[in-house]
Amino acid sequence: MSVLRDELLEKIKNKTAKVGVVGLGYVGLPLAVEKAKAGYQTIGFDVQAKKVEMVNRGENYIGDVVDEELKDLVEKGILKATTDFSFIKDVDTVCICVPTPLDLYKQPDLSYVVNSTTDVAKYLHRGMLVVLESTTYPGTTEEVLKPILERESGLKCGEDFFLAFSPERVDPGNKEYNTKNTPKVVGGCTEECTEVAAALYENVLEGSIHRVSSPAVAEMEKILENTFRNINIALANEMAILCNRMGIDVWEVIEAAKTKPYGFMAFYPGPGIGGHCIPLDPFYLEWKAKEYDYHTRLIETSGEINDSMPNFVLENVMKVLNKEKKALNGSKVLVMGLAYKNDIDDYRESPSFKVIELLEKNGAEVIVNDPYCEVAKHNGKTYHSVDWREVIDAADIVVITTAHSAYPYEEIVERAKLVYDTRNATKDVVNNREKIYKL
Repeated sequence: MSVLRDELLEKIKNKTAKVGVVGLGYVGLPLAVEKAKAGYQTIGFDVQAKKVEMVNRGENYIGDVVDEELKDLVEKGILKATTDFSFIKDVDTVCICVPTPLDLYKQPDLSYVVNSTTDVAKYLHRGMLVVLESTTYPGTTEEVLKPILERESGLKCGEDFFLAFSPERVDPGNKEYNTKNTPKVVGGCTEECTEVAAALYENVLEGSIHRVSSPAVAEMEKILENTFRNINIALANEMAILCNRMGIDVWEVIEAAKTKPYGFMAFYPGPGIGGHCIPLDPFYLEWKAKEYDYHTRLIETSGEINDSMPNFVLENVMKVLNKEKKALNGSKVLVMGLAYKNDIDDYRESPSFKVIELLEKNGAEVIVNDPYCEVAKHNGKTYHSVDWREVIDAADIVVITTAHSAYPYEEIVERAKLVYDTRNATKDVVNNREKIYKL
């Protein structure tokens, strides 16, 4: 294996290695672009022909990718995309970056990972590196990927090919950290697996590479990152609920706590949690923990608190309308924000949809606006963003669910009859504050 390692390390070092990325979504496309920018001949694989066609035309659809960079790489022939997985035979390394959602029972759905791994396994060759980046439960790389790769190819991990896990750390819209400069964790099935995987990332990324002893450690590390955020957001949400009952401004409380230079990290309440990680990843750990006869009580409780926030928003919207002697039933509600966080177009698992569903279920006529999401689809329903300036005068209340910086909050508050702000987006509004009610 040392000979295969040395050969692959030399290819990585002199950038003659051909690299592949399976899954051209929020994780895969930025990674493919960075590998191509680093000088590697890069092939992106995806089962969605539309994405492949867009990439091959140099058309970007991911916010964290620079349009001009993608177009330039495609025009130079350094980056191309395909739906034909037989081209796996031509690459020296391949990273799998596919979705890992939950099923209807909130149990891990590894179908995308299994299908992609099976496709890779058909064309796996000696001396090749396979890295899984999709977030999953500890043990997936060795318990799921490794058997598939070995069975389908007839090759042996650690002897004929290299296998590792390196969790994605994508934060859409983050102005400071992106794929290129975020530190990377790498854990291989053997020391040599870790070595070659780390070498690839070291030659592509600017962030430091942290090596761990196994894929399971790297998998658990990723779960810990997002569970940490999930639990602390739940604490902020629970504080918001209590402060609301006590007549205390939770946002002011958090700002005061932030003045402590040690021992405190600010997390903020909201209408719920969204995105591709925090609402899903803790359930992966809960599911795996049951295999070891352990119930992750703190994680489960935090999930319950966060899941309850849309209902808390509903209750408070009702209370605000009641103060004006209006019922929610029959009221027109303008919901501003469909994305799960500000200044991005990503609405995966966004709590805004749950808030909308609850409002409609209780008789409200809901109109939506989001400058980043002109059309959004959720649970079989399509939402069309309207021009808020054309409908705000007729709305009985405006509910701010995403704090987009593009919104002119002073104007919104001035024109709105009432505002319920779930994100403290109106904190700097000076006039008409009597109209504003906060989470």
